[in-house]
Amino acid sequence: MSRIGKKPVPVPASVNVVVDGNTVTVKGPKGTLTQTFHPDMRVEVQGNEIHVLRPSDEKEHRALHGLTRSLIANMVQGVTQGYQKGLEIVGVGYRAAKQGNKLVLSVGYSHPVEIDPPQGIQIEVPAPTKITVSGIDKQLVGQTAARIRAIREPEPYLGKGIRYEGELVRRKAGKAGAKGAKK
Repeated sequence: MSRIGKKPVPVPASVNVVVDGNTVTVKGPKGTLTQTFHPDMRVEVQGNEIHVLRPSDEKEHRALHGLTRSLIANMVQGVTQGYQKGLEIVGVGYRAAKQGNKLVLSVGYSHPVEIDPPQGIQIEVPAPTKITVSGIDKQLVGQTAARIRAIREPEPYLGKGIRYEGELVRRKAGKAGAKGAKK
């Protein structure tokens, strides 16, 4: 039995869960999330807990069991607390600014890069070198942060670029140079 899959998901009092076949809708103080799961997985609401049941011990069902439970737990946490991902900008002259709803990045290109956040995602710039991506959908928050980071990934020689908060960038030594070279 999957250790993660058999663990019930606690539902806070402020959250409403509706199961319709293999579609689960979670409504909470921060918003509503809906997701359709594999038809073999059975989702049941018992009191203030959600249980995920699988039909057999086949490898695919065991994998889907834990996945389904984790996705439902992420939905419940998203509508109650939300998710947040921090990004840092490292580099001389590299900065971020917010113009209306858009994020404008100056990261060494000949033009500023503008990013429109997807529906349900908020982007904040508390400092010119810090970006905060927040929302209720864990996957969308992570994907948006990854798209922003991909604009200028941290490079290994000087460490310049956009990185996750607390991310360790492995640095490389530069060229040794031609100290004893003949001319």
